[in-house]
Amino acid sequence: MPATDWDARYQSGDTPWEKGAPHPALVDFLREENNAPLIAAARILVPGCGCGHDVRALADADAEPLGIDIAPGAIIRAEAFEKAARERFELADLFALPERFHGAFDAVWEHTCFCAIDLAMRPHYVTAIANALKSHGHLLAVFYLDPGHANESEGPPFGVTREELDGLFGTHFQLVREWVPARTYEGREGRELMRILQKRPLS
Repeated sequence: MPATDWDARYQSGDTPWEKGAPHPALVDFLREENNAPLIAAARILVPGCGCGHDVRALADADAEPLGIDIAPGAIIRAEAFEKAARERFELADLFALPERFHGAFDAVWEHTCFCAIDLAMRPHYVTAIANALKSHGHLLAVFYLDPGHANESEGPPFGVTREELDGLFGTHFQLVREWVPARTYEGREGRELMRILQKRPLS
C-alpha cells in the first residue's frame, strides 16, 4: 500500500477528515463532570492533530494539550486559528518523538492517527503511545469499528475490531471503560468505539 502524502492532501484541500469542529463525542466527554480529573491541568498529546479542533476543545476544558502532525500544512492551519487557552502545536512524527516527549504526558487523545496509518504500523503505534505517557497515564480514543467502505483496502480510515484492539493494546494497557458514542459526525453513527485505556506499570 503506497504511503499517503498527508501534506500534499492539505495543500490540495483534499481533507475529508477535517470536519471543522471537535469530535462530538469528545465534546460530550469533556462536559461530563466526573471526567474532569482526567483532563483538568493534564498534559495531553494529540497525534495527527490536523487543524487542531480537538486540541482547542481540550484546551477549553483546562488541559494543556500538544497537537502534533507530520504535515506542515496541518500545523500551519492549526496555528492560524485563534488561541483557545494553553494549546500548542508542533511538527513532529509520533514514531520518532523527541526524547523530551518520552514519559511526558498524562494522557493521549486519539481520533485520526491510528485509523490512518498503515496496518503494519499499529504495534509501533501502541509502543509509541506507551512511551509518551507517564506511568499510569491514560489513552482516550475513538476507534473505527466500521469505516463504511465497501472494501477495507479503500481506506484510510481503516477499521479495527474489539479483538484486534485487545490484542494490540493488552500488553501495555488495561481497559478502563468502553462505549459507543451517543453523538458523532454525520455518517459515523454506530461505527465507532470509544475506549479509555490506562498504561500498565513498567510498560
